[in-house]
Amino acid sequence: MLTLPHPGGCVARVGAMLVWINGPFGGGKTQTAHELHRRLPGSVLSDPEIAGFGLHRMMPPRLRTDFQDLSAWRQGVFEVLDLVLREQEGPVVVPMTLVEPRYFEEIIGGLRERGHDVRHFALLARRETVLRRLSERGIVHSVRRKGVPPKRESFAVSKLDLCLDRLSGVEFGEHIPTDTLTVAQVADRVAASAGLTLAPNTDTALRGFVRRKWTSVKHIRFG
Repeated sequence: MLTLPHPGGCVARVGAMLVWINGPFGGGKTQTAHELHRRLPGSVLSDPEIAGFGLHRMMPPRLRTDFQDLSAWRQGVFEVLDLVLREQEGPVVVPMTLVEPRYFEEIIGGLRERGHDVRHFALLARRETVLRRLSERGIVHSVRRKGVPPKRESFAVSKLDLCLDRLSGVEFGEHIPTDTLTVAQVADRVAASAGLTLAPNTDTALRGFVRRKWTSVKHIRFG
């Protein structure tokens, strides 16, 4: 690994590439990240949302606001990704909506300052496209939760306009419009831009459909 000096006396060893998949809630981040991980030999998937829900579980429900506002979450994500990037050989794939410029700079900017190769992609789509995807996801979640209303989908809709507006800015590039693309095609574009070589996509239409639905089910969060 390459060793670079860092201001303040720290030393960063530049190793793995970080591929951050940003986008609105329901914009296809998780599906794209899993497709990349599946087809990138030696890659790892690192989901910052897990840390956020872990912090939420330490609090009573009335205190569970946006976990991104907690400095503990932001610092923890930065430290963990810094460690993983220094020790990991293959690409590190991160699916996470991050639209607050200050938080973006704190985490992604901080990692770049450490000398890490961070590639950021914002998956964008028309509002109606994202709403349709959220509706489809909400049906899956309701079945899993035996008819319980999908609260996370309501949260996603409430944040949709803000996400689309913020992520369209140049500071959140590179932008990938996904309205007419399949998950596999989005992953292909991300990989091509990052200079990564994906294994061939051998899924049939049915197998790909089942895989995506199973990924949605696995990523339902309770509380």
